Amino acid sequence: MPYIHREGSCSCCRALTRRGMLLGAGALALSPRLVLAASGNYEAMVLTCIDPRMQEPAHRYLATRGLTGQYSQFTFAGAAIGVVAPKFADWHKTFWDNLAASIELHNIKSVIAIDHRDCGAAKIAYGDASIATPEKEDATHRAALTQFRQEVGQRHKSLQVETMLMALDGTVVKLG
Repeated sequence: MPYIHREGSCSCCRALTRRGMLLGAGALALSPRLVLAASGNYEAMVLTCIDPRMQEPAHRYLATRGLTGQYSQFTFAGAAIGVVAPKFADWHKTFWDNLAASIELHNIKSVIAIDHRDCGAAKIAYGDASIATPEKEDATHRAALTQFRQEVGQRHKSLQVETMLMALDGTVVKLG
């Protein structure tokens, strides 16, 4: 039996119905920040790791700083480690291009890099020994975050740079 597409049966068609348009307009009315999204002038670009354990703690941390709706976000393995480690060299240009786009589109004032403890990307980039003890883990992240800070400074002198290490419980220490 042939498939018969019924209008409104899929999400793309539902958005075009009268009800879908009203729901969309209602969402914009409830969230004025969505309307402002294209206008620029935001606080920061936030760099975080892909680790699913860190998504919510990073979001909560940024909310406590009053940054909800005020940052663009770039997420890939290792956060700052992914930007500076030779093992991930193919990724570096992607980050720098995205940072440049965020500066141009969102007129950001700073970059906030949030690495985290027990990071698998640190092991991939620098070996198991790099995070074998809390002291070695701190040193590994401090070195990566310091290099990240220096590279941002070389490319974008006007940006402020914050570098930090987040524990799995969401607590943050500034490093780098």
